[in-house]
Amino acid sequence: MMELVTVLVLAVTTILTAWSAFQASKWGGAMSIAFSEASSTRIEAARSEATANARQSNHIGLWTQWVAAEGAGEVQLGEFLVERFPEPLSSAHRDWLAAGGASEGAPDSPFAMASYVLPERLAAAAADERASGRFEAALVNNQRSDNYTVLTVLFAAVLFFMAMAGRVRGRRSQWVLLGTGLVLAAVGMTLLTTFPKLV
Repeated sequence: MMELVTVLVLAVTTILTAWSAFQASKWGGAMSIAFSEASSTRIEAARSEATANARQSNHIGLWTQWVAAEGAGEVQLGEFLVERFPEPLSSAHRDWLAAGGASEGAPDSPFAMASYVLPERLAAAAADERASGRFEAALVNNQRSDNYTVLTVLFAAVLFFMAMAGRVRGRRSQWVLLGTGLVLAAVGMTLLTTFPKLV
């Protein structure tokens, strides 16, 4: 009877050990992919942010020229510049003038207006949020890989106790080793049912 139980547990545990090692490898791969995606999305966010900064610098330069023209009383030059303001500077400039322009209590510049929104800045924020999500997913996948690695070690311990149960001579020692192996196997199988799987 003991020999039959030992053989059955050894057979099942061998399969579960291989399955746990396979799952640890799969989750490790998923972690690497998620880290890679997070990294590439961070690069995308940085690229969009750099484009937004360059555009805003150009807008600031144009608007500063308009301020200088207004200050020098060069109305035609000021109108010429305003007509060529790109979006969102054009809309923000109109909103800024409507809000009081250079008068006291008004926003400092069109760049402080809610209407001054660069699409590249929004794209950078969205990419950064996606990157954070992928990074968090990578950490979760890493923990799952670690969990399966621990499970593999646990099943290896079951194999050890089962093998030793067949080697020792004392009947009591055999039952102790067999019982320990069965308890560890039950714990491992219970944990295995609760862990998420990748196929």
